[in-house]
Amino acid sequence: MIWIQPEQSPDYAAVDQINRLAFSRADEAQLVATLRRQVPAAISLVAWWETEAVGHILLTPVSLEPPLPGVTAAGLAPLAVLPSKQRQGIGGQLIEAGLAACRIQGYSTVIVLGHPAYYPRFGFVPAATKGLYCEFVVRPEAFMLCELTSQTFDLPRVVVRYHPAFAGFG
Repeated sequence: MIWIQPEQSPDYAAVDQINRLAFSRADEAQLVATLRRQVPAAISLVAWWETEAVGHILLTPVSLEPPLPGVTAAGLAPLAVLPSKQRQGIGGQLIEAGLAACRIQGYSTVIVLGHPAYYPRFGFVPAATKGLYCEFVVRPEAFMLCELTSQTFDLPRVVVRYHPAFAGFG
Protein backbone atom coordinates (compact mmCIF):
# COMPACT_ATOMS: atom_id res chain seq x y z
CA MET A 1 0.00 0.00 0.00
CA ILE A 2 1.23 3.49 -0.91
CA TRP A 3 0.79 6.59 1.18
CA ILE A 4 1.98 10.10 0.46
CA GLN A 5 3.03 12.72 2.97
CA PRO A 6 4.90 16.02 3.01
CA GLU A 7 8.66 15.68 2.96
CA GLN A 8 10.37 16.07 6.33
CA SER A 9 14.05 16.61 7.07
CA PRO A 10 14.65 12.92 7.95
CA ASP A 11 13.47 12.11 4.38
CA TYR A 12 16.16 14.20 2.62
CA ALA A 13 18.65 11.36 2.09
CA ALA A 14 15.96 9.02 0.75
CA VAL A 15 14.60 11.73 -1.59
CA ASP A 16 18.13 12.38 -2.83
CA GLN A 17 18.58 8.67 -3.56
CA ILE A 18 15.20 8.39 -5.30
CA ASN A 19 16.09 11.25 -7.65
CA ARG A 20 19.60 9.93 -8.34
CA LEU A 21 18.32 6.44 -9.17
CA ALA A 22 15.25 7.56 -11.12
CA PHE A 23 17.25 9.84 -13.41
CA SER A 24 20.56 7.90 -13.37
CA ARG A 25 22.41 11.10 -12.53
CA ALA A 26 22.79 13.61 -9.71
CA ASP A 27 21.36 16.73 -11.43
CA GLU A 28 17.77 16.39 -10.19
CA ALA A 29 18.88 15.50 -6.66
CA GLN A 30 21.07 18.61 -6.59
CA LEU A 31 18.22 20.72 -7.95
CA VAL A 32 15.90 19.45 -5.20
CA ALA A 33 18.50 20.21 -2.53
CA THR A 34 18.97 23.75 -3.86
CA LEU A 35 15.24 24.45 -4.12
CA ARG A 36 14.64 22.98 -0.66
CA ARG A 37 17.04 25.59 0.77
CA GLN A 38 15.92 28.53 -1.35
CA VAL A 39 12.15 28.11 -1.82
CA PRO A 40 10.33 27.74 1.51
CA ALA A 41 6.96 27.78 -0.31
CA ALA A 42 7.77 24.57 -2.21
CA ILE A 43 5.42 21.61 -2.05
CA SER A 44 7.52 18.49 -1.57
CA LEU A 45 5.78 15.14 -1.19
CA VAL A 46 7.17 11.66 -0.60
CA ALA A 47 5.49 8.38 -1.54
CA TRP A 48 6.02 5.49 0.87
CA TRP A 49 5.66 1.76 0.25
CA GLU A 50 5.55 0.08 3.65
CA THR A 51 8.63 1.61 5.34
CA GLU A 52 10.49 2.58 2.15
CA ALA A 53 10.42 5.98 0.46
CA VAL A 54 9.79 5.12 -3.21
CA GLY A 55 8.79 8.37 -4.91
CA HIS A 56 9.02 12.15 -4.74
CA ILE A 57 7.41 15.18 -6.34
CA LEU A 58 8.40 18.82 -6.01
CA LEU A 59 6.30 21.83 -6.99
CA THR A 60 7.71 25.35 -6.73
CA PRO A 61 6.25 28.76 -7.51
CA VAL A 62 6.86 30.13 -11.00
CA SER A 63 6.27 33.67 -12.18
CA LEU A 64 4.37 34.85 -15.20
CA GLU A 65 5.42 37.79 -17.37
CA PRO A 66 3.44 39.84 -17.68
CA PRO A 67 1.83 39.02 -14.34
CA LEU A 68 -1.80 37.95 -14.52
CA PRO A 69 -4.00 39.34 -11.73
CA GLY A 70 -5.27 36.53 -9.52
CA VAL A 71 -3.25 33.83 -11.27
CA THR A 72 -0.66 31.90 -9.28
CA ALA A 73 1.33 29.09 -10.84
CA ALA A 74 3.55 26.27 -9.65
CA GLY A 75 6.07 24.31 -11.66
CA LEU A 76 6.14 20.53 -11.28
CA ALA A 77 9.76 19.35 -11.34
CA PRO A 78 11.05 16.87 -10.67
CA LEU A 79 8.82 13.81 -10.35
CA ALA A 80 10.80 10.69 -9.47
CA VAL A 81 10.01 7.07 -8.61
CA LEU A 82 12.53 4.36 -7.79
CA PRO A 83 13.17 2.29 -10.92
CA SER A 84 12.03 -0.91 -9.13
CA LYS A 85 8.66 0.72 -8.35
CA GLN A 86 7.98 2.44 -11.68
CA ARG A 87 4.93 1.55 -13.78
CA GLN A 88 2.89 0.78 -10.69
CA GLY A 89 0.91 4.05 -10.51
CA ILE A 90 3.08 5.74 -7.88
CA GLY A 91 3.98 8.66 -10.14
CA GLY A 92 0.31 9.21 -10.90
CA GLN A 93 -0.57 9.17 -7.22
CA LEU A 94 2.16 11.73 -6.57
CA ILE A 95 0.85 13.98 -9.36
CA GLU A 96 -2.72 13.79 -8.02
CA ALA A 97 -1.50 14.55 -4.48
CA GLY A 98 0.64 17.41 -5.80
CA LEU A 99 -2.27 18.94 -7.71
CA ALA A 100 -4.48 18.62 -4.61
CA ALA A 101 -1.83 20.32 -2.46
CA CYS A 102 -1.56 23.13 -5.03
CA ARG A 103 -5.34 23.65 -4.93
CA ILE A 104 -5.23 23.83 -1.13
CA GLN A 105 -2.41 26.39 -1.27
CA GLY A 106 -4.36 28.52 -3.74
CA TYR A 107 -2.49 27.90 -6.98
CA SER A 108 -4.61 28.35 -10.09
CA THR A 109 -2.39 26.40 -12.47
CA VAL A 110 0.47 23.92 -12.54
CA ILE A 111 3.12 23.92 -15.26
CA VAL A 112 5.21 20.90 -16.30
CA LEU A 113 7.89 20.17 -18.84
CA GLY A 114 7.27 16.48 -19.32
CA HIS A 115 6.31 13.60 -21.53
CA PRO A 116 3.39 14.68 -23.75
CA ALA A 117 1.86 11.19 -23.70
CA TYR A 118 1.90 10.89 -19.88
CA TYR A 119 0.71 14.15 -18.35
CA PRO A 120 -2.55 14.72 -20.31
CA ARG A 121 -4.25 11.94 -18.31
CA PHE A 122 -3.97 14.28 -15.30
CA GLY A 123 -5.53 17.25 -17.08
CA PHE A 124 -2.41 18.80 -18.62
CA VAL A 125 -2.65 20.43 -22.05
CA PRO A 126 -0.01 22.12 -24.20
CA ALA A 127 0.63 25.50 -22.56
CA ALA A 128 0.96 27.27 -25.91
CA THR A 129 -2.72 26.57 -26.60
CA LYS A 130 -3.44 28.86 -23.64
CA GLY A 131 -0.86 31.51 -24.47
CA LEU A 132 1.85 30.40 -22.00
CA TYR A 133 5.43 29.80 -23.11
CA CYS A 134 8.55 28.63 -21.34
CA GLU A 135 11.46 30.98 -20.77
CA PHE A 136 13.75 28.17 -21.99
CA VAL A 137 13.85 26.64 -25.45
CA VAL A 138 11.69 23.52 -25.13
CA ARG A 139 9.58 21.30 -27.36
CA PRO A 140 6.15 22.99 -27.36
CA GLU A 141 4.25 19.71 -26.95
CA ALA A 142 6.25 18.90 -23.79
CA PHE A 143 5.51 22.22 -22.05
CA MET A 144 2.07 21.80 -20.51
CA LEU A 145 -0.27 23.26 -17.93
CA CYS A 146 -3.12 22.03 -15.79
CA GLU A 147 -5.69 24.62 -14.81
CA LEU A 148 -6.84 24.12 -11.22
CA THR A 149 -9.52 26.80 -11.19
CA SER A 150 -12.20 27.90 -13.58
CA GLN A 151 -9.98 30.77 -14.73
CA THR A 152 -8.89 30.22 -18.28
CA PHE A 153 -5.94 31.49 -20.22
CA ASP A 154 -6.22 32.67 -23.78
CA LEU A 155 -3.66 35.39 -23.88
CA PRO A 156 -1.38 36.60 -26.66
CA ARG A 157 1.87 35.61 -24.90
CA VAL A 158 2.81 35.04 -21.28
CA VAL A 159 6.27 33.76 -20.39
CA VAL A 160 6.69 31.30 -17.51
CA ARG A 161 9.83 31.99 -15.46
CA TYR A 162 11.29 29.40 -13.11
CA HIS A 163 13.45 29.82 -10.03
CA PRO A 164 17.05 30.68 -11.05
CA ALA A 165 18.18 27.19 -9.93
CA PHE A 166 16.60 25.84 -13.12
CA ALA A 167 18.82 27.96 -15.39
CA GLY A 168 21.28 25.74 -17.23
CA PHE A 169 19.70 22.66 -15.66
CA GLY A 170 20.32 19.28 -17.18
